[in-house]
Amino acid sequence: MSVKIRLARGGTKKKPFYQVVIADERFPRDGRFIEKLGQYDPKQDPPMVSLREERTLEWLQKGAQPTDTVRQLLRRQGVWSRFKQPAKS
Repeated sequence: MSVKIRLARGGTKKKPFYQVVIADERFPRDGRFIEKLGQYDPKQDPPMVSLREERTLEWLQKGAQPTDTVRQLLRRQGVWSRFKQPAKS
């Protein structure tokens, strides 16, 4: 079972709203998920991104693979650089 960090779409036609979720890669895009990590609203100016950073880092350390779009969001929020930094003793 491969676990992904990806976006689940919500909202109406032409007004998308996304949730950042942990899901098995076999589940449908908007279907069942394991945990909700945050939200992404691309229609706001600037786009709104809110993440539970500690939980996101825990899932990344457990081996969850982010999709390309989620990886870009993590970079913007600074979570990706925190994950890639070597652990300080």
